[in-house]
Amino acid sequence: MMSVLILTEGSREIGFGHITRCTSLYQAFEERGIPAELIVEGDESVVGLLYGKQYRILPWWSNRSTLSALLKDSKIVVVDSYLAGMGIYEAVSKQAKCPVFIDDTQRLNYPEGVVVNGSLYAEEMDYPQGRGRSYLLGSKYILLRKEFWDVPEKETRESIGRILISFGGDDIRGMTPNVLKMSIEAFPECSKRVIIGKGFRNVEKIEQLKDSRTELVYFPNAEGMKKAMLESDVAVSAGGQTLYEMARVGLPGVSIAVAENQLNNVMGWERAGVIDYAGWWETRTFLERALASLIRLRDKEERARRSESGKRLVDGKGSARVRDFVLGL
Repeated sequence: MMSVLILTEGSREIGFGHITRCTSLYQAFEERGIPAELIVEGDESVVGLLYGKQYRILPWWSNRSTLSALLKDSKIVVVDSYLAGMGIYEAVSKQAKCPVFIDDTQRLNYPEGVVVNGSLYAEEMDYPQGRGRSYLLGSKYILLRKEFWDVPEKETRESIGRILISFGGDDIRGMTPNVLKMSIEAFPECSKRVIIGKGFRNVEKIEQLKDSRTELVYFPNAEGMKKAMLESDVAVSAGGQTLYEMARVGLPGVSIAVAENQLNNVMGWERAGVIDYAGWWETRTFLERALASLIRLRDKEERARRSESGKRLVDGKGSARVRDFVLGL
């Protein structure tokens, strides 16, 4: 029986984006009746994200004997990591019948296998060619959770009625209070919906800032995120996986990069005309630039244009395309 092993990582310290997109591949194989298992190097903060799935929390990249045991008789093995070293990838490449490596930034010179990079301009990256390597590059391979495979048509309203604020599962840089305060002061007439992740350490500060037009959404699942996006008119977010989901739904917005591996991503989305990039989280002007972008988005036609650009680039079929390519090998 064909089976799939998905090796990834996640914790309060490093965030949960890898788990989110690995979940999408898990669901794609599951849809075909192919059993998959998620192996996560991390802490117990990830358990809620893995509810209802086959998973284990194990030190797969920091303990080679654990990896060796996992790879015994392995078939399809997916690796999605910013922390695993080259030796881990070489071991997977040698032992797995079909090794699959998920990449964002051309982090390594990957060994033989299938390299997946769903970034907008991945096709422009200078990946090394050679026998035994296959590349699935560009936005048609963006990995989205099952709830975002099919989405209803989103209406572009005449004016901004609700602002969504989302900084991932951990808000590692503490952006949410600053953005919420700015939104309350600059858009008092608008509702604000704030996503609170399980890794947040500033919840009390956010709760103190909220006013009567602020709704806090605690630990939403994928369906909850989709609902929040469909019901919002604009968003302010970090530069990770949420941007892909916003594009799929057709939610225009502003992004603040909070990790170096997000920089190419946010600049690519800005270049494509889907979002505005307000800057790196440490710059002194990012809030001013975010505000200026939100003011520009008061224009209905501008929001509609960006919404269409996002939906055109992300059709929700990336996970299925990767699955079908791998199964065809």
